[in-house]
Amino acid sequence: MTRNSIPGGSFAIAKDGKLIYSEGLGLASNDLDVPVNRKTKFRIGPVTEVFTSLAYLRMVDEGILHPDSSIQHYLPEFPVKADKITLNHLVNHTSGIRGPGSNEMEWRGMNVSIEKGLEQFQNDELLFPPGMYSSVSMFNYNLLGAAMEKATGEKFPKIIEKWVTDTLHLENTTIDSPFNTIKGRTNFYDHNIIAQVVNAISIDVRYRAPSNGLLSNAEDLVKFGNAVLYSGLFTDSIKKRLFTPVELGIQLPSNSSHGWLIGEDMTGRTYYGRVGGITGGGAALLIYPEEKLVIAGTVNLTS
Repeated sequence: MTRNSIPGGSFAIAKDGKLIYSEGLGLASNDLDVPVNRKTKFRIGPVTEVFTSLAYLRMVDEGILHPDSSIQHYLPEFPVKADKITLNHLVNHTSGIRGPGSNEMEWRGMNVSIEKGLEQFQNDELLFPPGMYSSVSMFNYNLLGAAMEKATGEKFPKIIEKWVTDTLHLENTTIDSPFNTIKGRTNFYDHNIIAQVVNAISIDVRYRAPSNGLLSNAEDLVKFGNAVLYSGLFTDSIKKRLFTPVELGIQLPSNSSHGWLIGEDMTGRTYYGRVGGITGGGAALLIYPEEKLVIAGTVNLTS
């Protein structure tokens, strides 16, 4: 952390379903000299997607969502494209929807709903026919989240609470908001033009809550990973679909599934993981299923 000028972070490890290490290091606030502790909440950026995909699969299991339905089934006003976009395309990043530009990643809009945020990209042409390739874009999960809101009649924070965080007792995981006082939330930091650590710009991530909007910490991420491996709350079909790579139109399997990267390390061990950064934060979650090992980390510096 010192080498990379990271003000603060949290790190946790679980083995055989049991937490064996959890610690907060560094500072949650440089200005106030407040240390990080095990309950400090960090922006986890794209790691949010694995929470959204689990909620999505649980809703599919309950018959609330249908993977092969077009997006217009839930959002009739979304512009029709040359090819049908399904929920399955969105959750697996195979829709052909473009990725955001750097100005869109740091967009300063406030009090923008998830559905209103779709205007950033909804009129753009697709980059490729849905299902042909895999290309990660936060817009896929934002659109999926809007469909989840329409299907349930509930706002996305309530959806995540009902289907994931309350179920798993993740007490330090919640949607970030610049207008709420959130106990234990770290300050957010970035590098300036000469690589000094400074306070990050203020952003409202609620319009992209399904892709980037969660606050969490390493201990909650490890609890989440353990639940994916061991919890009886999720059916075997959910666990199987969660880590089954999607078959692409080019007749090759993807190396990802439902927001997770699936691969092998240098020693041939299978892993499931997700890592990503956002303004003022970043996180990583890594699962070695055969070793029954879960590792997570969060930081409060743009990464």
